[in-house]
Amino acid sequence: MHDIRAIRENPAAFDAGLARRGEAAMSGEILALDEARRGMILAAETAQAEQNKAAKEIGAAKARGDEAAFEELRAAVAAKKAEVSEMQAEAKALDQKLTDLLMSLPNTLADEVPEGADENDNEQVRQWGTPRAFDFTPKEHYEIPGVTKGMDFETAAKLSGSRFVVLSGAVARVHRALAQFMLDTHIEENGLTETWTPVLVREEMMYGTGQLPKFGEDSYKTEDGWWLVPTAEVTLTNIVNDEVVDETALPLRYVAHTQCFRSEAGSAGRDTAGMLRQHQFEKVEMVSITHPDTAMDEHERMTRCAEGILEKLGLPYRTVVLCSGDMGFGMKKTHDLEVWLPGQDSYREISSVSVAGDFQARRMNARFKPTDGGKPQFVHTLNGSGLAVGRALIAVLENGQQADGSVDLPQVLHPYLRGKTRLTAEGTLA
Repeated sequence: MHDIRAIRENPAAFDAGLARRGEAAMSGEILALDEARRGMILAAETAQAEQNKAAKEIGAAKARGDEAAFEELRAAVAAKKAEVSEMQAEAKALDQKLTDLLMSLPNTLADEVPEGADENDNEQVRQWGTPRAFDFTPKEHYEIPGVTKGMDFETAAKLSGSRFVVLSGAVARVHRALAQFMLDTHIEENGLTETWTPVLVREEMMYGTGQLPKFGEDSYKTEDGWWLVPTAEVTLTNIVNDEVVDETALPLRYVAHTQCFRSEAGSAGRDTAGMLRQHQFEKVEMVSITHPDTAMDEHERMTRCAEGILEKLGLPYRTVVLCSGDMGFGMKKTHDLEVWLPGQDSYREISSVSVAGDFQARRMNARFKPTDGGKPQFVHTLNGSGLAVGRALIAVLENGQQADGSVDLPQVLHPYLRGKTRLTAEGTLA
């Protein structure tokens, strides 16, 4: 959410920030609403003071036996009380209207975010690895003979509908090994704290990280009012919801492996084959809570954490910085990691690492207490996939496939598979 004081101080800069997002100027509407709200608050406070003054005069009139003045003042106090109540209700309604408006507007972008209309204008930051030269036509993950027995879309459709999968046998084991490897790497090498969190959250938690109110259709809500998390970003970031942490505790670095749930409302007809885009999937998520001065350095650090997973797996990838037209609603800057998928002959997103500045912190009222004893300040929040487990499975299968239908598995996974090194064409580990 945006700082209303910053909008008051520099409305032109705020509108310029929205313009980079392709949004219309909003400062005029916001400031008019803010002025009306503040005016109503002042009017209510003034009326309250008049009510209090009249209430004191009631006692004086009664003490001196002036019954006429007593009745007149009592009636005036009653009327003023009703007036104050009405003004306070209107001020509250205006405050909520202002909050809702500010909640609906996207974050402003970091200065270094490149201009652009869509994903075609994203800029490559670096590239790692060389895509393998195959002496046969590589297949997509779900077509590889060694995979087909362990990746069942028909049974999943019978159970749950489209965009679900049942993994079994060796494929399920490789999927589990990937998640375990990612967690261990982030904990032991990258210094993140392993965290296990619920996948059902209260509605205000979804507001806190920006999934609501604008993107409710992208997630699932239960009849009891809980929401299924689209990512562990929601739970990990909201750990500091309405908290004031000591500056010396920053940065807080979390990692969690969870199920994630997305309706994919805006992706009709996209990636319907295979398990690239599912309603239910697993992700290892990283979240950092930082001091404002270190957020951008932390963004680079988190990007390297995600890149390191791909490098250990031996998967070619490229890192791009998203342009203004491709940025997520709540983020100031984002790096996408795109892994090479030979079956599609293209790079596909496997991680987004983003910095939100104080945008989420304001929604959550998450602050830190400076060591110098000054006024609490808003923390800055960051999140990133480290990685999407299902997409990592796809990449491992496609990049390691062999002409006979088997799959050579990355060396870093061998210890998690009890020394097994490959998926045979028959779908077993060997």
